[in-house]
Amino acid sequence: MITATIDLLGYRAKDKVTGLEGVISSVCFDLYGCVQAALTPPAKDGQVPCGQWFDVQRLEVSSIRVMSPPDFDARALSPAQYDSGPAEKAPPRA
Repeated sequence: MITATIDLLGYRAKDKVTGLEGVISSVCFDLYGCVQAALTPPAKDGQVPCGQWFDVQRLEVSSIRVMSPPDFDARALSPAQYDSGPAEKAPPRA
């Protein structure tokens, strides 16, 4: 379950209830069993709107991934050795 949820990162998705669309930019697992994903909507007129958190069951995930997730299996590494952030990665070509 954890790997499958982390694999959602970078995919476009739509919330079934509100209709908000965006890219899954973060996922979380909380102490009470909730598994959620943050949707970041596209920028409009140069402004980046705030993302929102949704239970993953509410999301319709598309087959379009706009960015690959980092390799989180590098458990032996210290935080300073983790993968670079998105500003240092080239986006995949469509």
